[in-house]
Amino acid sequence: MTFFLSTKQQQTFPAKCQKKMGSLPHVVEDCFGLLKLYSDGSISRNPEVPCPTPLLDDDSVLYKDLLFDANWNLHLRLYKPSSSTSLEKLPILFYFHGGGFCFGSRTFPHFHNLCARLTKAFNMLIVAPDHRLAPEHRLPAASDDACLALKWLQGQAAMHGKNVEDVDTWLTGVDFDRVFVLGDSSGGNLAHHLAVKLKAGSMELAPVRVRGYVLVAPFFGGSVRTKSELEQPCEAFWNLEMYDRLKLMNQL
Repeated sequence: MTFFLSTKQQQTFPAKCQKKMGSLPHVVEDCFGLLKLYSDGSISRNPEVPCPTPLLDDDSVLYKDLLFDANWNLHLRLYKPSSSTSLEKLPILFYFHGGGFCFGSRTFPHFHNLCARLTKAFNMLIVAPDHRLAPEHRLPAASDDACLALKWLQGQAAMHGKNVEDVDTWLTGVDFDRVFVLGDSSGGNLAHHLAVKLKAGSMELAPVRVRGYVLVAPFFGGSVRTKSELEQPCEAFWNLEMYDRLKLMNQL
């Protein structure tokens, strides 16, 4: 695999993360070949998307990308059924992808395909936001970005019906009173924190109203090992070594 180190992706980390071996930077942490942390504090990300799944792209679902936060250059992807009409108000589902807060994007084929299938199966509009990734941006950056995505929808809803040019046309036929949040793995963690922050009914998002949260295999962890963590076999894909690596990347 080819790795690269761009200026935008270089970050300087605390001294505790920096080790020296002669004058040349060396790898001190390698996360599954996707991300490498070097002794001088710089990082490199593999530009190749893991799990090269064919992109599901048929005429039943339409999708497009939008910028929702200019400060951090964060984008989201909207999905809607191609058969929807202006007479029906589609419910809205937010989907937050997994990746241990370190990896992932709305553009990854397996995340894209899931959103496309959900759109078609449940006849809804899906909003799939990206968030900043660790270790360049440690927690709570991802949680803050999840809130920003919902605030973006609130801004769109507030302008709805006011003939404002900034309102996206795909949101003219949706039901802002029926919004749901689904998160997968670390995305489930984000959904949990949104539920805690917004409380039942999410009144601070009015006229948007979140009706429910779905956590799919949510990624949680603490300072003390749980019984299930201690009993987890080391040969399992999701083991303590993997958990500790991702935890380290979020604490640097």
